[in-house]
Amino acid sequence: MSDTTAGLLTVAVLVLFLAFVHRPLGDHMARVYDSRHHRRVERLVYRLAGVDPDAEQSARAYVLSVVGFSLVGVVLMAAILMGQAALPFDRGMAGMGPAMAVNTAISFVTNTNWQSYAGESTLGFTSQMAALAVQNFLSAAVGMAVAVALVRGFVRTRTGTLGNFWVDLVRGTWRILLPIAFVGAVVLMVAGVVQTFSDSTMTTLEGTQQVLTGGPVASQESIKLLGTNGGGFFNANSAHPFENPSQFANLFEIFLILLIPVSFTRTFGTMVGQRSQGWALLAAMVVLFAFALAGTVASEVGARSSTAAAAGAAMEGKETRFGEWGSALFAVATTGTSTGAVNAAHDSFTPAGGGTVLLTMMFGEVTPGGVGSGIYGIVVMAILAVFVCGLMVGRTPELLGKKIGARQMTYVALYTLTTPALVLVGTATAIGRDSTLDALGNSEAHGFSEVLYAYTSAANNNGSAFGGLTVTSDFFQLTLALAMLLGRLVPIVLVLLLAGSLAEQGRVPVTAGTLPTHRPLFVGMLVGVILVMTALTYFPALSLGPIAEALA
Repeated sequence: MSDTTAGLLTVAVLVLFLAFVHRPLGDHMARVYDSRHHRRVERLVYRLAGVDPDAEQSARAYVLSVVGFSLVGVVLMAAILMGQAALPFDRGMAGMGPAMAVNTAISFVTNTNWQSYAGESTLGFTSQMAALAVQNFLSAAVGMAVAVALVRGFVRTRTGTLGNFWVDLVRGTWRILLPIAFVGAVVLMVAGVVQTFSDSTMTTLEGTQQVLTGGPVASQESIKLLGTNGGGFFNANSAHPFENPSQFANLFEIFLILLIPVSFTRTFGTMVGQRSQGWALLAAMVVLFAFALAGTVASEVGARSSTAAAAGAAMEGKETRFGEWGSALFAVATTGTSTGAVNAAHDSFTPAGGGTVLLTMMFGEVTPGGVGSGIYGIVVMAILAVFVCGLMVGRTPELLGKKIGARQMTYVALYTLTTPALVLVGTATAIGRDSTLDALGNSEAHGFSEVLYAYTSAANNNGSAFGGLTVTSDFFQLTLALAMLLGRLVPIVLVLLLAGSLAEQGRVPVTAGTLPTHRPLFVGMLVGVILVMTALTYFPALSLGPIAEALA
């Protein structure tokens, strides 16, 4: 069987699995967030936390809850990382330095999982479980809660409330993430992923002894992927055979990455009472994902670089057990979501291939996006598309029965400007420093791409990297941490304020002049708006990096 045939079959099987779970999981998540019933364990959590689960929150209160919970999480996680030497199962590891601890804490709390350290030589088992794995659950649940709050903004009328953040957080963790992650961990263990609390000493072919680091890998790997987190137990991430040992494991991990973001479109349609709206959003996501996958695969399989052409294949930085198709599919899945896990070195991709996965992040990671963040990101772009259509025909734009006025467009404009500002200002500031030249693994266009990729990944809460850039200096630790924090919290605040403004409105009746937002014409318009916005924002920067390198 040829590599192309095997690659196409892999994509077909992945699509089949996602289609199979799309409806039941999407409807289940809608029932979870719409339910009035609190389970006994959940009531115990609310009682211990002093939360009234039946109390509704305004948009402002919801914002304060999300931001406060996230900042407290940063403090607690940084304390664990700096003080891990005093914890059990520390494996003899010293505590992290303050700058790296703050960077790592912000990274995991913001669902970015940017890692400037090697996990197997830096962290003990307690830090991996109590800090990293816990935040993998909680940061994902926060993203889903914000998405649900935005959906309620469209559903509710003449009210200033969006639900209860603490209830949404607990339900997302307890009823959705935890059960699926448990099953996922079992499947990964069956596939050969390590789950232990000890290291192993092996005898090599030369007769010498080598210690192989073990750990509770499968349990962390499952939620790392399911929650679109991405931080690996090992430095090599999902390229490490203990995290991703086979073609089957690779396919299952990609399935976990896309599972909730794809199914959340069904949740959206079910909750707003118009499932065709969810199909429209999914169609736009699929078009952009297919575009990115085709570009990346063509670049890697076609060996369109001088080095790859000389070698006969673009296999530098790739695992032979995955090949070009498996590496490209994984890369597009992780950059199209906010996962950031890698099973190959993106820095070693061909210029066009590396540029395409970079572009996928620049779309705003809405293809299909992260857990929660993907759906609220593409809904914001849908509002922008509706506004553009309204300008064309001279009508007040509407979406799902809600008018899009100046107040709503202010939030949308600030949302669309926040991430590009962080990316471009961060990149320009870093490139302007003489010390950055020493941190670059490559010069000229590729060196610029390394810096651009780093700030794009941080501001979009992705977490992957072009590994040639050394980011252990305090400058990179703190500026990337700032990009991650603002890139997560500012858009969330704007989305929640947008949701509150929508919930305060009444419902506008559908008329002959209402723009249908569930038909192919609008899907094409939405895709066009995303492409145009991305091109206008990032084309100059891309021209200095991957485009210049590809043309050279």
